[in-house]
Amino acid sequence: MKSSSSLTIGETVGDILAAFGRKPGYIIDLDSATTELHAVANYLHDKDLPSGGLVPPLKALGGEAVSQLPNSAVEIASTWAGWMNAASPDVLNKVRAETMSRWVLSQYPRRRYPAVMIGSSNGAAVHLCTALGIPWLPQTLLLCLRHTHDPDDPKQVMEWAKVAARPLLHNNPDLCLYQMHDPNQDRVKVPRVAYFRLKRTRLGERYKQFLIENLEPGATIFLLECQYTWLATQVGDRHFFQVGGAGYLSPEDYFDRSPQIAEFLKQHNSTHQYWELPTPDGWFPESEWGFDPALRQDVEEFARQQGYRVRRIAFEYPQELSSLVSDLYRWWYQQRNLPDTGNVSPENRLLVESFVYQQPWWVLRLGLVPYWSTFNDRRSVHQLHDYLDQTKPFDEIYMNLFSNGICGLGQATIEEWRSTLDRARKRGQFVGVNEQTYPGDLASFTRHYSELKKLNGHYPMPEPLTLDQLNTFLAQTSSDCAVHWSD
Repeated sequence: MKSSSSLTIGETVGDILAAFGRKPGYIIDLDSATTELHAVANYLHDKDLPSGGLVPPLKALGGEAVSQLPNSAVEIASTWAGWMNAASPDVLNKVRAETMSRWVLSQYPRRRYPAVMIGSSNGAAVHLCTALGIPWLPQTLLLCLRHTHDPDDPKQVMEWAKVAARPLLHNNPDLCLYQMHDPNQDRVKVPRVAYFRLKRTRLGERYKQFLIENLEPGATIFLLECQYTWLATQVGDRHFFQVGGAGYLSPEDYFDRSPQIAEFLKQHNSTHQYWELPTPDGWFPESEWGFDPALRQDVEEFARQQGYRVRRIAFEYPQELSSLVSDLYRWWYQQRNLPDTGNVSPENRLLVESFVYQQPWWVLRLGLVPYWSTFNDRRSVHQLHDYLDQTKPFDEIYMNLFSNGICGLGQATIEEWRSTLDRARKRGQFVGVNEQTYPGDLASFTRHYSELKKLNGHYPMPEPLTLDQLNTFLAQTSSDCAVHWSD
């Protein structure tokens, strides 16, 4: 088998550039999957993730000054930024699964790893991978396409996408298209941007090649399986369309012709009183976070052939993994016997991260326990409070907070998030949050990083947590944990 840097005559310029780290233009950079990929890869290169990733639209909009705009201007700015990041639908003729794989793999240092993680996007898994010092290979990547449609008529968007997606699906038999249209939480973008999330159902040659060349003999493949599902319509073979996304509203809530939805639409000058939704065909993997189980069979067959061990990590809702990872870090810090920072031990310093605002390198440099919240909605804050209810109190709680430019239905208020900080025994503090302008605080994309670096604490970067250490921790974990590990 040829090396990952070698090329064949038949490969396109895009393939070549992807192999050397140039991101295909159709992959969105500011997304959960790509941010998590950059975070893990940078950590393995012993680098942090500056400014939360690349945010050229924010710079174009004036950086910090954009957070001082009125709400209506913030929504317009967010829409424009989303449109700038999106690609023309013509690009769907150029999308190739193996080109995307080349780019993903180009991010990682080439060396022998004891394990690898493959599967769902998940912020808590970022910290699990960095603790173990292993790569994460995403099942899902996001493409955003420019279009112009009524955000409150998803049927119209679905019919447009049905035709637009044909060349993509024809050219990529190992990909499924999970299209998401959220007229609530993504309302500022969906009038101009279509979200196409592509889930691989097979490893593909590039992923397999990387694993053979970079895994130790007998290594472990962790399959990360978020089993979160959503009501969706099957548009065609390997094309699913969901309305709404992970948050406080349930899939059924989007079908509810309630006064609450009517008032929300009225506030946003919509001509509708409810959303015009296509009839769902059933429950399918959620677009952004859900795991398509078709990949599991291919991974297990490949592992048998190569002598690798497969361990499944399964859980229902994305944030359920966060509690376990937080507890793992508390346990790990105790094992490392680190000195205090300002009379507070590292295992008693919590950092709550929000959506794509992730900094695993700084978590370990500062001696912080990471807890990842899926989004800025009430379900996320409620699950965080549930964790704090059942764990030993923290002396310090720090928190960044994702701003999406709009007050969506089910979104938690700044007061609800601040109540979490009040639970710290000594100090509770927002990091990079402008409380007056949230959720229009778009400059928090960069500010969460610059302010985090100013916190007290400076610890040597640790040697990776071993698999034996992980097993020791798991053996001590309560049997009623929401995360299930199996071989």
